[in-house]
Amino acid sequence: MNIAVIIKQVPEIELIRVDEAAGKVTLPSGPGIVNPFDEYAIEEAMRIREKLGGKVIAVTVGSDRAESALRQALSVGVDEAVLVADPAFDDSDPQAIARLLAAAVTKLGNIGLVLAGRQAVDDDAAQVPAAVAAHLDWPQILFVRKTETISDAEAVFQRTTEEGYDTVATALPAVVSVVKEINEPRLPSLKGKMAAKKAPITKWGAGDLGVDPALVGKNSASKTTAAFNPPPRQKGEIISGETPEEIADTLIKKLRDNQIL
Repeated sequence: MNIAVIIKQVPEIELIRVDEAAGKVTLPSGPGIVNPFDEYAIEEAMRIREKLGGKVIAVTVGSDRAESALRQALSVGVDEAVLVADPAFDDSDPQAIARLLAAAVTKLGNIGLVLAGRQAVDDDAAQVPAAVAAHLDWPQILFVRKTETISDAEAVFQRTTEEGYDTVATALPAVVSVVKEINEPRLPSLKGKMAAKKAPITKWGAGDLGVDPALVGKNSASKTTAAFNPPPRQKGEIISGETPEEIADTLIKKLRDNQIL
């Protein structure tokens, strides 16, 4: 089975700054990292490859800087990497990104499964995997915590819910997003790192994918109009009393007064 893993290069979160005067987010200049949730998708793809054979192909949308994320994926054992990059794609919103990724998966051909992390840590939108499935017209199973069984034709997954999990069967191909409970990602070897530095990366632009430019890039449906820091948290209150019972009574009264209980 050939598996496409959609990944994203994200900045180191602690280095992001918000310019409230300009209403913009300032990103660090470094190469960034692979979105941490995507590392679990990469690992799961390789475990499935070990059972069923085939190839694992990492796909991302971004500038040339995103090559570093693809090479990180290659260093742990991914077979091939595809960078979807074009100035026409700049400023694409999550829905436009999903349209581009779906076009890339279609161009790859013979893909039996698309895996992704549950969400990206920079925007926490969690829109892309589901939107990719919609554009491909494939089944989608989101927030998967375990692959129970899988063959070239069908699979059974455990999908995380608020109460626990559901067991869901699906025909393949399908799009699946995973949570971190699914596995423990492997670390790259020195040999893997050296091979990743020399590995070719396929690059596709607007002309290769045939995506309508009126639907991506600056023409995306959503726009960021302003950015600002969240308000600081209110200072907490320490409840005192002569005995634990008195402290508990005071706490319960405050919770009731604030209609929390």
